[in-house]
Amino acid sequence: MLRSFRVGNYRSFREEHELLLMPLYSNERSVLPVAAIYGANASGKSNLLDGLEFMADAVRESFAAWAPGGGVPRRPFKLDPGRRREPSVFVVELIIADVRHTYGFEVDDERVLEEWLYSYPEKRRRVLFERQGSTIKFGSTVAGSAAITELLGGLLRPNALLLSLAAQSGFEVVLPVFRWFAEDVVFRNEVRTRFNQAAVARFLQSERSLAIKLTELLRLADLGVSGISFHVPKSADELVDDHDLPHVLGQVANRVRLTHGPQGHAFDLDEESAGTLSWLMLLPQVLLTLRSGGLLAIDEIDASLHPRLTAALVGLFRDAEANPNGAQLLFTTHDASLLSPVLGDAVLTREDVWFVTKDEDGASELYPLTDFKPRKEGENLERRYLGGSYGGIPDVQAETLISAVLRGADGAT
Repeated sequence: MLRSFRVGNYRSFREEHELLLMPLYSNERSVLPVAAIYGANASGKSNLLDGLEFMADAVRESFAAWAPGGGVPRRPFKLDPGRRREPSVFVVELIIADVRHTYGFEVDDERVLEEWLYSYPEKRRRVLFERQGSTIKFGSTVAGSAAITELLGGLLRPNALLLSLAAQSGFEVVLPVFRWFAEDVVFRNEVRTRFNQAAVARFLQSERSLAIKLTELLRLADLGVSGISFHVPKSADELVDDHDLPHVLGQVANRVRLTHGPQGHAFDLDEESAGTLSWLMLLPQVLLTLRSGGLLAIDEIDASLHPRLTAALVGLFRDAEANPNGAQLLFTTHDASLLSPVLGDAVLTREDVWFVTKDEDGASELYPLTDFKPRKEGENLERRYLGGSYGGIPDVQAETLISAVLRGADGAT
């Protein structure tokens, strides 16, 4: 489980900022299941998720996929030329098997400058490894640390992470943290493509027990869907042999149909609404994440979804029975209605909510709702947010836009 993520000098984040998923008001959970990030368009809220995704990609791929001598494909803050030469930093704090771990690294355009991995069994820090440039050191508690250091030191490239190399080499001590990045954290942008439809088809075929839950969630969403049918082409092997990827994906997509009405009339996916497809495309990964106890990161979760559906999705992660394995949902949104109760139940608590704004230099700043003291019990968070009390909203007035349009019209005549 993710306890915190810190990022600095990456895209619109000039300074270091930290997202915390640790409860302030309750001891029921050691880690929060939900974090919602609000902000105006172009405020940088998506860049926070992108920073975590860059970190995950670096762990997964830097040793195996980054070209030797090809440098580090980072994206430092551009609006300050001096930041181009300064390192970017990425740090996570995780809970794995009830043990806290801290992993992080600093990189510039060419190489990994620093990297470290610590664990905290019995609340005392244990060094698993530390790295300064090409110098690496495994902790004294790591069996065979001298031999491991010598072996990996000869294989480590300047632009590859030691965690990536050590995991690829099968060193057990780093595998739990590597597997969190490789298997437990999933990033899903809301994109409607044939590949996503094909992914649903594969899910229905391979995850029969979860497919039953998916069907029920589709039915309960009040989208007019009564069921889902799944058809496999007669000669799937022939489709693969065609070497025509668009054709193959199109055929795979046509395996899935949603049924409507009491008579069960089947509709192809291209006949469904954007909202229905958005819900359908999200559900497989939601169910897989709830089962595994991983982290699902979604940019613009409210795209094409009704606020009630978004609230229901958040509720799945907040409910202890639906989420017994500690899965987490991290998302960006513009949906202010999530700040108010839905049917009497709170969707988000104060400690779930974060905001991203940009300062006068164009740098993003991240801060939590808990920085603001509540005015009274049961205050209307949605109203205060839309009124600008917390920031994170565009500074735009309708009258200003109208005047700009009218001036443009006058200039054209």
